[in-house]
Amino acid sequence: MHLAEEAGVDLVKIAPGAKPPVCKLVDYGKFKYEQTRKEREAKKKQRVIEIKEIRLSPNIDTNDLNTKVNAARKFLSKGDRVKITLRFRGREMTHMANSKHILDDFAQALSDICVVEKPPKVEGRSMTMFLTEKR
Repeated sequence: MHLAEEAGVDLVKIAPGAKPPVCKLVDYGKFKYEQTRKEREAKKKQRVIEIKEIRLSPNIDTNDLNTKVNAARKFLSKGDRVKITLRFRGREMTHMANSKHILDDFAQALSDICVVEKPPKVEGRSMTMFLTEKR
């Protein structure tokens, strides 16, 4: 502390838990500014992964399915996760097992750029599946 007072700077504990505690002679205001700047730079580099949802119905036509596949391909190339939801209404509920092939075809069409993170699972009136980009 005597050395810090002579130099006109502050004594900052760098590792207070160490035995003995590690201290540094620095200007505290400058030290705090540098720390916040490093945190801000780290925050710029991180990316939040969004989940994009694509909804399908059991009686979807081939061309409509291809359009949805292209949309999913665009989302995956941007680095987002894609949630594919196959929604059932009314009497479509009785044929849920027959409609699983739609999600399988969807995953097969995108197999070159993605992997199935969570396989198709029935949740209430819908069947969902998650896709992520291959690493």
